[in-house]
Amino acid sequence: MQNNMKLLVTGGAGFIGSNFVHHILDTYPEYEVVVLDALTYAGNLESLKKFEHESRYRFVKGDITDASLVDELVVECDIVVHFAAESHVDRSILEPSIFIKTNVLGTQVLLEAARKYNKRFHHVSTDEVFGALGPHDEPFNEHTPYDPRSPYSASKAASDHLVEAYFHTYNLPITISNCSNNYGPYHFPEKLIPLAITNLIEGKNIPVYGDGRQVRDWLHVKDHCRAIDMIIHNGHIGETYCVGGDGERENIWIVKNILKEMGLGEERLEYVKDRAGHDRRYAINHDKITRELGWKPEIALEEGLKETIAWFQENKGWWQAVKDGSYQEYYENQYIKR
Repeated sequence: MQNNMKLLVTGGAGFIGSNFVHHILDTYPEYEVVVLDALTYAGNLESLKKFEHESRYRFVKGDITDASLVDELVVECDIVVHFAAESHVDRSILEPSIFIKTNVLGTQVLLEAARKYNKRFHHVSTDEVFGALGPHDEPFNEHTPYDPRSPYSASKAASDHLVEAYFHTYNLPITISNCSNNYGPYHFPEKLIPLAITNLIEGKNIPVYGDGRQVRDWLHVKDHCRAIDMIIHNGHIGETYCVGGDGERENIWIVKNILKEMGLGEERLEYVKDRAGHDRRYAINHDKITRELGWKPEIALEEGLKETIAWFQENKGWWQAVKDGSYQEYYENQYIKR
């Protein structure tokens, strides 16, 4: 790719998207980034405040289902890096329709614009499309059959299939990545790790679903951003890459480790009823991306958790504004939705 590439990053004000924008603008001095984000509850421009006066960065408030806006932005970019998605399983159980609209229809609108202008397209997906693993099953890989268990994972599975269909039908230059559970800076505090940390800072308990023995493979968001960087620059067109963190742990281990690092006792755990369709175990085999592109996770889970706890302790203003919703009102007054 050329030295002065211009990226359209959808969902770039969200958790992983904003970390990716940081990675690209800090790593490539000649690159430009346009962020398209609807600034729903999980989008926060405070996460991108570092770049608000940077000429290589532009923010556009809008919805990926807005075909005319998407068309206008895609034509001027070199590659679409697609993060934008409704992503919380609990919310998908309560209101599945918005997940179908954003994750399926929105992806199709982006693909159609990319097809029209023959733009490179990278789609960021999840390990949840593969369903659940038994305790002794081999980790997910690029050949694992899809078996989604929630409206969220079903909508992401559908979007993955659409991206592949545009490659096979229209020869659109695409790649896909399926990642394990991310954690790190700017993580929206409804998810397990940031919820546990922020609750403890506020003097509240940590809610634990069921017995807490659900297993997840944890991937530091900075490692994930490096993987996407490698895929968009050197990945093979039409291919999918699984990105795992070598951090397979039970949820109860995660929260007990956080308690230990924060000097608190297990009386701060509060066991609650398990959610419907809660997959028991996820794990990802990253051999393909390691073999083909030389990527592997660099941040060990224990080290990453310490760094993440410190970040949330040092950035109370960011997550407190997220929890009380005050940042949304501010940015609603700054940007007119297209």
